[in-house]
Amino acid sequence: MRKLTFAMNLSLDGYVAAPGDDLGWSVPSDELFQWWSDRVGSTDLALYGRGLWEAMSSHWPTADQQPGATPAEKEYARRWRDMPKAVFSSTISTVDWNARLVTGDAVTEITRLKAEDGGPMDIGGATLAAAAMRAGLIDEYVLVTAPVLVGGGKPFFTALDNWVDLNLAETRTFPDGILLTRYETKR
Repeated sequence: MRKLTFAMNLSLDGYVAAPGDDLGWSVPSDELFQWWSDRVGSTDLALYGRGLWEAMSSHWPTADQQPGATPAEKEYARRWRDMPKAVFSSTISTVDWNARLVTGDAVTEITRLKAEDGGPMDIGGATLAAAAMRAGLIDEYVLVTAPVLVGGGKPFFTALDNWVDLNLAETRTFPDGILLTRYETKR
């Protein structure tokens, strides 16, 4: 069975995006950017909701060709293009960049993907992750918390019907007061 991890940057008050989908507060240091790049490089399959897919696919496919792109940005762009992706949406009709579109029930498809042989999967996008969270499909949560309060927006966590007990597996600090905490779901 494959492991499914929900990993995103979030504000101290628990939001992955401020009102208006503002992400200006989450610009990573070089060290954190490298951590995210290494994570992309080791992910066997990324599951994206439509909103996060549109944000990522509007920049990373050609980021390495932009004037002034750093070696780290070039590496991330290559890794991102190479990483297999499944995009869950009922409103878009095509995807590219090593991705396939899933238009059916997300929980059913994620359950099927988890049951397959293969390496680790990451899930991104607050709405898609919320469906997987409510269904008890997430094995690990990685919170990359910035020391900022944004006061609203898209929450990292969704309302749940039952408690989810977790074990702390790792903590790590990054420049600018960023704290990574990784929790494994108790099964």
